[in-house]
Amino acid sequence: MQDKKNLIFFPLATIGRDMCGQLFSMAVLNYILFTKQLSVSQFSVVSFIIVAARLFDAFNDPFMGTLIDHTKTKIGKFKPWIIAGVLSTSVVVYFAFSNRFIGWGFVKFFALIYFLFSICFTMNDVSYWGMIPSLSSAPEMRDKFTSRTVFTSGMGAAFVTVFVPILTAGEHVIGGNAVTAYRVLAIIACVASPVTMMLLCFVKENRGASSVSKNSISVSGIFRTVFRNDQLKWASVVFFVSQLGTVPIVNGLGTTYVYFEFGYNGILATLFVVVGMSSTVVMMLIYPALAKKHSRKKLVASSMYFMIFGYLWMLLSGIFLPYSSMIKYIFVVIGLAIANVGSYCVNLICMICISNSIEYNEYKFGVREDGVITSVRPFLTKLSNSFVMLLTSVIYMLIGVTKITNLISDVENRALSGAIDAAEKTDLIQTALSNVKNSQTFWLLFSMSVIALSMGFACCMIFKKKYTLDEDEYVRIVEELNRRKIE
Repeated sequence: MQDKKNLIFFPLATIGRDMCGQLFSMAVLNYILFTKQLSVSQFSVVSFIIVAARLFDAFNDPFMGTLIDHTKTKIGKFKPWIIAGVLSTSVVVYFAFSNRFIGWGFVKFFALIYFLFSICFTMNDVSYWGMIPSLSSAPEMRDKFTSRTVFTSGMGAAFVTVFVPILTAGEHVIGGNAVTAYRVLAIIACVASPVTMMLLCFVKENRGASSVSKNSISVSGIFRTVFRNDQLKWASVVFFVSQLGTVPIVNGLGTTYVYFEFGYNGILATLFVVVGMSSTVVMMLIYPALAKKHSRKKLVASSMYFMIFGYLWMLLSGIFLPYSSMIKYIFVVIGLAIANVGSYCVNLICMICISNSIEYNEYKFGVREDGVITSVRPFLTKLSNSFVMLLTSVIYMLIGVTKITNLISDVENRALSGAIDAAEKTDLIQTALSNVKNSQTFWLLFSMSVIALSMGFACCMIFKKKYTLDEDEYVRIVEELNRRKIE
């Protein structure tokens, strides 16, 4: 009975959390580009701040995992950190999108707010995902927990991918300008985050105080735990490389490409991501059934072909079809949807493999250290995001994106002050976009397609050659661990 409750309430609890976290992680760069007028030097410093904060955040995750391992309270070792993280994150995200700083003043404010977000969200993220292994060690149940949680996490992220572009750009913008729109959306996300997280009141862990670590906190010990586990190491490498391929498209390059190629239309930007990502929703739902019939290695091999075909389709459609035509838009979106069948299947498999390495760690070394090991996923996500942000910023500066976005930002702020009406705003933004060169849209499309294709191929080959903890071996290890406990 408790397992059924856990399967319902644990995945649902993440919806608001991901609304809030994804709004900051995925939309903050577009918020800056299209509402703040920054010089090249100021944008460079902002980019450096994001990269530095995410690197700090990444290396903070294993330390957070160790703190969780040493936590012992009446409500468990995960929930105290989840509660503290979700409340503090909501406060930080609200102020991030509700400020009137400009120029270097904004740069200084952004440095403070970004590092605060890194600390606060880590409390929640590591502890939340760290609960999954403590809910069940049965392979079938763990697949269900992971796939359902990833699915509902995607529902929270959909708040960003669906509503943010529509309600911050184009004729449906909230309040008539992007500045007001981002502030209202931040309020919605920051309220939803703690509200949905309250569902964890109905969730109960299967492991008690025996899972609390008795070792002293040691940074060197954290990394020794991570790197001595060879299966965790290779699953981590595959996950990291996979993130490098998929994140640039949804974290800025895709939206900017749509705005520059097809117009400042939030609906088109939303459809680009939503339709392109729709295949991932299907994958989340059918993965447990696929896992029963096919091995993970076979699924990864099939995923590689989907990625190769999809990203090549997307690139070639963008190159050879008529400029700015709807037929080009449709074909590019179809290519992204095909590719995402493979890329997100690999991503989901890697998350399961990282969780499975906890039992492998216990089998080889006699300790689970689930808090430390489950912190690897958010660690790698943030580490890869820092590389992606650096790469995206460099691409933007090389292409000259800020020259166009500063023009749009000026129009948005004039609309906020009431200096221009809606019709004048539309005309001025169209004038700004007329300065976009064909070479700029080409390099945006080429960059995100080639990066995704090369990283997707690489991660599949690494998994095929290096990862050996397959389904049969995992079952054998769990049975051996149960035998040891009886003895």
